[in-house]
Amino acid sequence: MGQIHELTLVELAAAVRDGELSPVAVTDHYLRRTQELNDRVGAFFTITAELAAEQARAAEKTVAKAAVRDALPPLTGVPIPIKDLNMVAGVRQTLGSVAFESNVPGTDDHVVAKIRQAGAVITGKTACPEFGLPCYTETAIGPPARTPWDPARSAGGSSGGAAAAVAAGLAPAAQGSDGGGSIRIPSSVCGLFGIKPSRGRISEGPLMPDLAGLGVNGPIARTVADAALLLDVMSGNFPGDMYTQPPLPPGESFLGYARREPGRLRIGRTLRNAVEGAEVHPDCVAAYEAASTLLDGLGHEVTDIAAPFGPDVVPFFETLWSAYATLAPVAPDAEHMLRPLTRYLRGRGQATSAPELIFAQAYLQAVTRAALTTLDAYDAILTPTLAMPPAPVGWFEEVDPPENFDRQQRFTPFTAAYNVSGQPAVNVPLHWTAVGLPIGVMLAGRVGEEGTLISLSAQLEAARPWKDRHPPLW
Repeated sequence: MGQIHELTLVELAAAVRDGELSPVAVTDHYLRRTQELNDRVGAFFTITAELAAEQARAAEKTVAKAAVRDALPPLTGVPIPIKDLNMVAGVRQTLGSVAFESNVPGTDDHVVAKIRQAGAVITGKTACPEFGLPCYTETAIGPPARTPWDPARSAGGSSGGAAAAVAAGLAPAAQGSDGGGSIRIPSSVCGLFGIKPSRGRISEGPLMPDLAGLGVNGPIARTVADAALLLDVMSGNFPGDMYTQPPLPPGESFLGYARREPGRLRIGRTLRNAVEGAEVHPDCVAAYEAASTLLDGLGHEVTDIAAPFGPDVVPFFETLWSAYATLAPVAPDAEHMLRPLTRYLRGRGQATSAPELIFAQAYLQAVTRAALTTLDAYDAILTPTLAMPPAPVGWFEEVDPPENFDRQQRFTPFTAAYNVSGQPAVNVPLHWTAVGLPIGVMLAGRVGEEGTLISLSAQLEAARPWKDRHPPLW
């Protein structure tokens, strides 16, 4: 057995369950690495060393008392950090904003409760941009989240800290969330596998509204099986959820899909997207073409298709996104504490009338209905994840907010389409540039069919493994 952080989530959970590793030793190892490396990658806003130590000791007792080890909760004694948009009872939740730097919720949100019930150890709260709005993670709460592959470049956002933590070996996997690409973007720039599940697969409760259904929680991990295991843990609905997905049939699991051949699939592919002026960088095209060739070589039918959404959807998505920026209850005398981009988006949202907001939602739903008629003819859709390689830290913020927002759209022109449609989508880390920067490709599937994407991604992983590719600081 190598060092603890070299083990996958599945391997680590098995080692704890079998008594080969102590939860206390595992937690100590990850806490020590986090203390040593966090300043270099900006992964954590808050390190919960005392809580983690307490949970690790409790997990150790649970393992010692277990009569049947296989009956233990699936993540017993395994560290899983939580994004700082989510609530952990008794732990600071900043939402990436100095306006909330002293906010301490009194309860877990639903997805955190499920992660706790699975026996996980919470080692801290990972960095996110203010209110999760940008596709990069630079705040006044902590240092920028940086990709461990090149710390001069951003780890993306809004789950930038979560991805930086996993890529740097500060956690075996992490919880993230995705409202416009916020799991897939950082997974791409950090060389990880990330899943944006179907709308309604995981509860957003009890406080986050799911009115438009753009956002959903999901896993970020080094391997397909690891992400599938964490998705099993996180999935499920609670009373009051507006959007739901039926559970998998008895005896089925997403981890099981990671161990199953996908069969011959029909895969559509396109380089076109809805953002006018978004040029796809040659490195991203190369990743896309290499993935197409690999899929064809594995026996799948790969077909060029038209873009599922056109430029007409962008203004309506912007309307929803700006409205989401107004959800955080910021006191009028604290608005000045917000970052310029946040104030810009909140201003747009506050200027939106109720009829405009409702029409934007209605328009996007109508367009989605038409798009799914075409997309559902395919088992998966292949595109680049991003239109550019990882961006330098500070690149988005060196311009005024309107240009900042425009740069973000040109950087991420592919991802938000599947938040609008509610389809599952994954980042697959198949490609690295000549200078060693990760470039992901994205696969999207039919609503409710994460299992197909997981099986297909696992086949790609077996054909072109990435698990043992690590950044220099590893």
